[in-house]
Amino acid sequence: MPDDRSQLILRRAFVKTVLRRIVAMATLVGLTYGGIALVYATRTIFKVKMNAAVVLERFGGKREAVTQVGWHVRLPFFTRIEQEVSLMNQHLLLGGQPEPMRIISKESVALWTSAVLTYRIQNLHQWAIENLDPMNLLQGDYDGIVKDILQAQAVNDLVSARENIKEEIFTALKSRPINQGGPTLEQKYGIEVVSFVLKETRFGDNLVEATEEKKRRELIAEAENYAADQESSRIRKLYAAYLESIQALQQALGRPDGATDVALLEFLSQQKWASAYEKKEAGQSTLVIQNTGSPAALTLPLPQGGPPKSGSK
Repeated sequence: MPDDRSQLILRRAFVKTVLRRIVAMATLVGLTYGGIALVYATRTIFKVKMNAAVVLERFGGKREAVTQVGWHVRLPFFTRIEQEVSLMNQHLLLGGQPEPMRIISKESVALWTSAVLTYRIQNLHQWAIENLDPMNLLQGDYDGIVKDILQAQAVNDLVSARENIKEEIFTALKSRPINQGGPTLEQKYGIEVVSFVLKETRFGDNLVEATEEKKRRELIAEAENYAADQESSRIRKLYAAYLESIQALQQALGRPDGATDVALLEFLSQQKWASAYEKKEAGQSTLVIQNTGSPAALTLPLPQGGPPKSGSK
């Protein structure tokens, strides 16, 4: 019996020891996890990535930029991570949204346009320390410059000279002062303007319909002018041939003194009247060119030299 009791006591002691060790291990794991979570939550240890920087606000209000790549340690309650800044190429949308922005052109015509600015931060001190909320400030100046240039353009230029307008805006964003005598975007924010692209430029449906109707009318007018030119050319050729026929007939039957000219003209008028009468009988419209006012001769005078003598060969 004593042996059994001693074995029971030993087993109970072993179980208590195991339980104490388990509780101690769980407590240690919990404390370690809590400490890591606390460090992570407070970002006491932070990492600076490649082509990036972290702006810290020290106790007392001093601000500084950490640009060295790697892990860094800070005091959790005496320093604050103000912002993380990317030093890679970044884009800025017109109006801050992908949807096109409504702009009024020079002729008070509404158009919708979207654009993208690509920039890169060059001077971190100017960007993050000299400017409070630099992203919103840059957005406002960027929108203002682009809208000023687009609203000063004519509608035809916005359609046909799109490439020139894009280059003009790029030059203005890169080197034109925001205000007269003031800094440029690059000088104010410590950035480099890399590129500018006009993604879309479209007008309202009413203007598009009016433009299409104008083009349709221009095509119709061109077709009518071409048809009129062809008809005019045909008429000129017809009257040239008619005049040549009259001249040939006059040379064959006329006299040098012009005695047969009146009779020849009356004969041709008679043929014209006969042709007009036939057209009217057929139901066609007729245009009277000449009315001699006297009955036309039915025969032409004899050629010069008189009638041939009987029995002559």
